[in-house]
Order: sequence, then structure tokens, then C-alpha cells
Amino acid sequence: MDQDDTPAAPFAAMMQMQTKIMQDMLGTVLPAGQMPDAPMMPFPTVEMSPSSLEDWQAVSQKLQMMWQEFQAEQSQSAEPKLALVDPLEWLGAMQNWYRQMPISKPDAQKQLWEESLELWQTVLGRYGIGPEALKERETDLPRSDRRFKDRRWSDQPAFALIHQTYLLISERLHAMVDEIEGLDDAKRKQLRFATKAMIEAMSPANFPTLNPLVIERTLETKGESLVSGMENLFTDLKRGQLTHTDPDAFTLGENIAATPGKVVHETPLYQVIQYSPTTPTVLETPLVIFPPWINRFYILDLNPKNSFIRWAVEQGVTTFVVSWKSADSSMSDIVWGDYIRAQIDVIDYIRERLKVPSVHTIGYCVAGTTLAAALAILHARDQQDKVKSATFFTAQVDFTKAGDLLHFIDDQQLAGIEKLCTDGYLDGRYMAAAFNLLRGNSLIWNYWVDNYLMGNGYPAFDLLHWNGDVTNLPAKWHQAYLRDLYRDNKLIQPGALEADGEPIDLRLVKTPSYVQAGKEDHIAPAESVWEITNHFNGPLRFVLAGSGHIAGVVNPPESGKYQYWTNTADPQSLGEFIAGATETAGSWWPDWIEWLRSQDTTEIPVKGKRKPGGKGDKTIEDAPGRYVMTR
Repeated sequence: MDQDDTPAAPFAAMMQMQTKIMQDMLGTVLPAGQMPDAPMMPFPTVEMSPSSLEDWQAVSQKLQMMWQEFQAEQSQSAEPKLALVDPLEWLGAMQNWYRQMPISKPDAQKQLWEESLELWQTVLGRYGIGPEALKERETDLPRSDRRFKDRRWSDQPAFALIHQTYLLISERLHAMVDEIEGLDDAKRKQLRFATKAMIEAMSPANFPTLNPLVIERTLETKGESLVSGMENLFTDLKRGQLTHTDPDAFTLGENIAATPGKVVHETPLYQVIQYSPTTPTVLETPLVIFPPWINRFYILDLNPKNSFIRWAVEQGVTTFVVSWKSADSSMSDIVWGDYIRAQIDVIDYIRERLKVPSVHTIGYCVAGTTLAAALAILHARDQQDKVKSATFFTAQVDFTKAGDLLHFIDDQQLAGIEKLCTDGYLDGRYMAAAFNLLRGNSLIWNYWVDNYLMGNGYPAFDLLHWNGDVTNLPAKWHQAYLRDLYRDNKLIQPGALEADGEPIDLRLVKTPSYVQAGKEDHIAPAESVWEITNHFNGPLRFVLAGSGHIAGVVNPPESGKYQYWTNTADPQSLGEFIAGATETAGSWWPDWIEWLRSQDTTEIPVKGKRKPGGKGDKTIEDAPGRYVMTR
């Protein structure tokens, strides 16, 4: 690679190039003789002294050497790698649809040009430039977006023009999706999602020579921020995953997933953790939590201040949690029925361990979906009394309104996902990329700018640490889940699916249920979660919590955040529920524990196996156990 081809090509050349682009663009808009002078230029003037030139040359050499070392390391390593997942790669499948975009029509081009001309004259007029120049500068620009709220995006007219033009084009592209003729509703929604992802990726904030914050940072550090950014980039390329937080800030069992307890049971698929009691008496009926196996269970045990598990223990509830094993080649034949059977087996194990007739259950996300199926099977076998109550955290059973994830489950997408599976499992980094894509600005491009372009260090944030602690998924289960539930919506069809040799009919379920949904949930939309009320036939309490899929669940009372809504009438839709709902400030956790206690108030002293690892109780290891640490 020639020096001029490295990422460290002289920064001044990039500045000149971008300035020339801006001058050419403005020259098509402004009348002759009204081209702005230096204040219009998008980059500050930099005096290049001999010492400064030496500094920039040193940075250039560092970057070139880093690139060469990275290339050499990649070519010599025999270890299979997963490249950093490109979240936009799958959009290529939609290129035929984009050819239909009305932008190619002369009328649309004319309209866009006229709107652009009007915008440019309006924006520049606020800086005293052009025929629409104002006598006094106006600070408010026509369009606003939080990505461009920093004053440096509006201090200079060039950057104002750049991001305002981007926002205009974004609006027009979104509108054009609705103008395409001949698309069915599903394809149009998919194209909307793809267009949104593409527009987010093309933000000027994501390009170093268009982002004034990046330019300023680069100049202030004399290019050292580029070195730090490239180090971050190469680290992520090697691990095949975008880093959101300091990877060394947390240690399982010490400052995260640290609620005391013991692993009391395990199989090749899961471990069962029982937590040590902190109260002299506990509810006789214990609680078992089934977290999703697409993530690590400790989302419910991040730290003492926001741990649902610790809080439940402190309420006098004997609490068990299932820690699922991250898939490997030994799990190539695991299907969704295995997870349903595992839940039933865990229920039976706890009943036997504590000598109780029934348990309370919680199913979070996909584990809530399988819990619903497990309840249907227990009812079909007349064994429903094994479960005293069921709580569902953001769980879906009817996938008609399942939101943006529906965009990943047409035949073409399913075939593409199947090709990614090796040795019988799907690498969790692909799932992480897909979920990040659902919130591209927040979970991809924000970190693209901060980590790679600005070269900043990583924060210590437990939630983001958990988010990056990915799990692998059994390939057969994953394909069947997307196909049978998301695409074909078979779970709500009586007898269409079976598990453990039993047809599944959700209409049989009469277990008292507490259903929690997140008002802003983009993974399991509240409207989709609501549908469980149309399929169960037992007493059910629906609660709509503020925030989304994670923060809506992990919201301890002490935080004082958000709110929740309840409705004691008999609403027939989520809209009716909201219209007649009562809002309560703060966490919904106290509402849940009150509901749980109403199912059975019997308490007993803590003795025997109520305290895991006590006299005569042989346990396997301390919480959080080995399975949560396997990759």
C-alpha cells in the first residue's frame, strides 16, 4: 500500500477536497459574485509549521504500520474468523425495489431540485449569504435532529447546509417509499425499514470529513484520535463485533451477576440457580425465572441497585433462575420443543427439591413464548396445578404485529440466515448485529462515530456490557422459530405445533397470568404482547410499562423512573386499554409483587433446602455458574 492510500493520507488534502465540493455545490445555487469567503469554508485554517508537519507525518506512519500489521495478522492466522458484521449487507437483496423509487422520474427530480434550492437559499440566508440574506442572523434552522444538536453543526453555514440537505433528502426518500406502485403491504414495510437503515448509515455525522466534531477532534489531537479510532476498529474487526463498553470493567460474579446463590442442578442445556434467602420467612410457593436464551440471564441481575433477582429475594420469595447454555456443535439437534420440555422439567425439579405442589413462573421474551406453550401442554395433561401463576415479560404468542423483526423472515432472509449457521448453531454476533440494526442510530452509528472517528475510550456501563455478551443459538431451533412463529404464526393455531408429543392449544391455558409490555418496545411491541389476552382463558392482569424491551423491565422502585398503566375494566384492545388506563409513576415491580402475593400468601420459615448449600444440600458451584461464562 502506498502512503497516499493509507487512512492517514494528509488531512489537509481531505479538507481541500471537501471545501472544493462545497464550493462547487454552492456555485450552482448562489448568483455569480456571491460566493462566500473564508467564513463559509467547512474547516478551520491550520498553520502547518515544520513541527506540525512532523507530527502529522508520524501519525500517518503509525496508521500505515497498524494497517500492515493487521493485514499480516489476518492473513497468517489459521483460526476461522467472523468478520465484523455489516448491518447493511442484507439490504442488497432489495436493490430491485429501489429501482422503482420515484426519484428516477423527471417530475420527482424537478421537485427535489426545487425543494433543495429553496432550502439552500433559506439556510444560507440565515448567515447573510445569497439573495435571501437576512439582516440579522436567525439561529433556528428549518429542520432539527438530535444527531446535529451540537452548535458546531450550525456555527458555520457549510455544516448547516450539509446536515439540512441530508435531512431534506431523508424526508423525500421516506415519502417516496409510499409512492411506489405495486408493492404489497409487507414488502412496503420491509422497504421502509431498509430505507431507514440506509438513510441512517448515510448521515454526514458518520463521515470524518463532513462531521465538524470529528474534524475539530482530529486537529486538536494532531491526528492521534485517528490512531485511537483505528485501534478500536481493528479490535472490533478481530472479534467480529461492535464494542459498546469497556470490556474489562465487569467480572461475572464480582460486580455483575453477583447476587449470592448456588447452582443446584444442571443438564447439557441449562443450569438451575437458587439464590440465598435474605429474609427469615419466605413465600411457600417458590419462583422460577426463565430468561431468554438469546441473551445472558443476568440482564435481571446486573448490579445490586437494579437487580430484579436480588429485589425478588428481598421480598421474601425463594427465587430460582435458569441459565441456558450458549449453543455449540453438541446442540445441533436442539429444537424449540427441547426448551419447552426443559421448562417443564425445571418446574418438576423445583417442586421435588422443595417438596411443594406448585411454583410461580416468569418467562421473559422468547422464554415467555415457550412458557405459554408449556402451560398449554400442562393443561392438556391435566397437570396445570404444577404452576400457581405465570408472569410474562415482553413476551409474544401471536406474531401478527411483531414489529421490525418481521423484516428478517421472508424466504430469502431465512435462506441467508441458514447459510450463516456452521456446526449446527448460529453465531450470536449475527443476532447482535440484527438487533443493533433495529436501532441503528443508537446502537451502531453513535458508536461508529464515538469509537472509530473520535477515537474515544469506552464507558463502563453494565447494560451495554450485557448487550455485547452474545450467545449462540441452535440452528434448527432458530430456523423453526422464525419460520413457524414469526412467518407462519402457528402458535395461535390449535394443534399446528406440538412439543413433547403433545399438540399445543393456547386456549386451554387458565393459569392466573401477569402480562407486562413495554410502551416503547421495538422487539416485542406492546400491541403484539397484548394479543396474549385474546388466547388465554384464565384471570389475567395486563400492565403497560414505560420505556422498552429492557429498561421497561429492569426498572427498580428506587430509580423513580418511568411509569406504568393499568386498567381494571375489560378493554378489548390495547387502544381501549390505554384510553381507560390509570397511570402510576415509577416502577411496576411493587404492583407485581402485590399481585404475586395475592395468589397465595402462605409463608414458611427459611430452613432446609430453602437455603441452598446448607447442611446436607449438595450443590454444584456458586452462582452465576459456568454456563453463563461459556462463549
